Amino acid sequence: MAGRIPDALSDPLRNRGTAFTLAERDRLGLTGRLPAAVETLDQQAARAHAQLDRQPTDLAKYIYLDALHDRNETLYFKLLVDHLPELLPVVYDPTVGEAIQQWSRDYRRSRAVYLSIDRPQDVRASFASLGLGPDDVDLVVVSDAQQILGIGDWGVNGTDISVGKLAVYTAAAGIHPERVIAVNLDVGTDNQLLLNDPMYLGNRHARVTGTAYDDFVALYLSAVAELFPHALLHFEDFGPSNARRILVRAAREYRIFNDDLQGTGAITLAAVLSALKVTGESFADQRLVVFGAGTAGTGIADQLAAAMVRAGLSAEQARSRVWLVDRDGLVTDDMTDLPEHQRPYARPAGETDDDGRNADDGRNGDDGRNGDDGPAGLLAVVRRVKPTILVGTSTVHGAFTREVVEALCAGVERPVLLPLSNPDSRMEVRPDQAIPWSGGKALMAVGVPVDPVVHDGTAYTIGQANNALLYPGLGLGCVVARAERVTDGMLLAAANAVAEQTDVSEPGAALLPPVRHLRASSAAVAVAVARAAAEDGVATRVPDNLVQAVQDAMWQPAYDGPAGGEG
Repeated sequence: MAGRIPDALSDPLRNRGTAFTLAERDRLGLTGRLPAAVETLDQQAARAHAQLDRQPTDLAKYIYLDALHDRNETLYFKLLVDHLPELLPVVYDPTVGEAIQQWSRDYRRSRAVYLSIDRPQDVRASFASLGLGPDDVDLVVVSDAQQILGIGDWGVNGTDISVGKLAVYTAAAGIHPERVIAVNLDVGTDNQLLLNDPMYLGNRHARVTGTAYDDFVALYLSAVAELFPHALLHFEDFGPSNARRILVRAAREYRIFNDDLQGTGAITLAAVLSALKVTGESFADQRLVVFGAGTAGTGIADQLAAAMVRAGLSAEQARSRVWLVDRDGLVTDDMTDLPEHQRPYARPAGETDDDGRNADDGRNGDDGRNGDDGPAGLLAVVRRVKPTILVGTSTVHGAFTREVVEALCAGVERPVLLPLSNPDSRMEVRPDQAIPWSGGKALMAVGVPVDPVVHDGTAYTIGQANNALLYPGLGLGCVVARAERVTDGMLLAAANAVAEQTDVSEPGAALLPPVRHLRASSAAVAVAVARAAAEDGVATRVPDNLVQAVQDAMWQPAYDGPAGGEG
C-alpha cells in the first residue's frame, strides 16, 4: 500500500491499534486506517491469545510474540502477564535457544544496541543514538553470548537472550519497558557454523580474548555507568571464567549483577533454606557436592558457602565443605589449566583414596561415565563425603544413578537433591526416579517444570528452581532503592523472600513456590531487597513505605490516559 504509516501506529510504545477511540483516530491522523470497531485491551488480548494458540510450534509462537512486541508493546505485555506460566518457556528458556540458532537467518527488527569489539570508538555513540538521559534508564542487560543456556557460543545471534531477559523483568516485576536497554557485545565467535554461514550478521572472526577483551568490557562498563548512573547492569550468559572475573573485578565499583552466577546461586539457596526448615539443621552443618563446575555450579557454591559463613563458619571452613566434581572427577589443585572460577574450591591434591578417583581404569566411556556408578568419581565422592546437599548443573543426563542416590541417602537422613540441568533431556535424574530410589527421603527441586510424584501414598510436589522467581524482584528492589551495588545481603534477602512463600510443613511439599503468582512474588522479593539495601548502606533512596513504593514502581500493561502522548 502506498503512503506512510502514521507515527501512532509505527511506535510500539504508543500504538493501541483497534483500541484507539474515534476521537483519538481523528486527532492522530488515523481516520480510515483502522477497522470501525473500537476494542478494549482485554478484547485485543483475547484475540491475540487465540491467534497464539493456533501457532503449530513453540518457535512459531515465539515469532508471533516477537512480531506483536514490535507492533504493540502494551498488548504484548498484557498477554504475557495474563498467561505468564504458559508463556515464560516460550519467550525465554527453552524456546529462545531455538530462536537464537536461527536469529541471523530470521532477522526481523533490532531491539538492541550492538557493540563491536572491532569498533570500540562507537560505544558511546551507540548509546547516544538512543536519545536517553542519565535518569531515563533503570536496567541494562548485556551478553557476549559465549555460553547461551545449554547451547554454547552463538555470537551476535545471542542478542535475543538480552531481549528475552528484559521481557521477563517487565512481565514479572513491572520494570518499565521504556526504561530498559538490551546490549550485545560482539567480540566474535568460535562457532564454526556461524563463521561459515553467509547469513551470519556478526563479526566474522574468532572470539577476542585476553587484554583486548577485558579492555572492551571495561570500556562498556565505564560508558554505560557514566551515561546511565542509576541503572542495574545485568550480565547474562558470559563464559564461566569471564563471568566470574568480571563480577569479582567490577562488583565494588559498579551496580552489577550476574544471573548465571548470583541468580542461580540465590534461587538454589532459596530451595536449601526451605529444605533446612524440614531438617532443622543450620548452614554450618552442611556438606555440598556440586556436579558440574561451570558458571552455574560455582555460582551455587559461592552462595551456599557465603550462607555457611553467615552461619558462623570462617571463609576457609566454608570452602572446605564444598566439593566440585567435573567430567574429570573431583576438582583438585594439582589439575593443569584449572579455570579461575574453580580455583577457590579445588581440593588438596592429596585428598584421594583407593577408589581410583580421576583415574581411567579402562572402564570409562568417552562421556566420563563409570559403569552404573555415574560419572567418573561421583559415586566415590558421595560415599566418602556423605553430602547433605547434592547439586547437578552438568547437563549430563542420568548422571545421578540409582547407586548415587542410594549412597546419598545412606549418608544422611534427609538429603537435599537438586538436579538443576535443563531441558529435561539433560537432567541428572528425574524426580519420578529419585523419589522412589530414596524411599521418599530426598528433598528435591529441579530446573524444569515436572508433574508431582506419588510414592507410598504421598504426593511429592517438585518445585522448579527457576531464576525468574528471583531476579525480576531483585532488579525491582534495586530500582526502588537506587542501590549503589548488589550486596550478598540483598541476594540472601531475595532468597529468603522466595523461600518464605512456601509452606514445607506438609509431607511432599514443594521447596519453591510456583511461577503462577510471579508478579506478586516479585513484589515481595523487591521489598526484601530494598530493605536489605538500606540495611547494608547501599540504598540512596529509602521510601517511608516500601510496600507502596514497590507497587508504585511496577508498570502495568494498560492504555492509561489519552493516546498520542509520550510513553
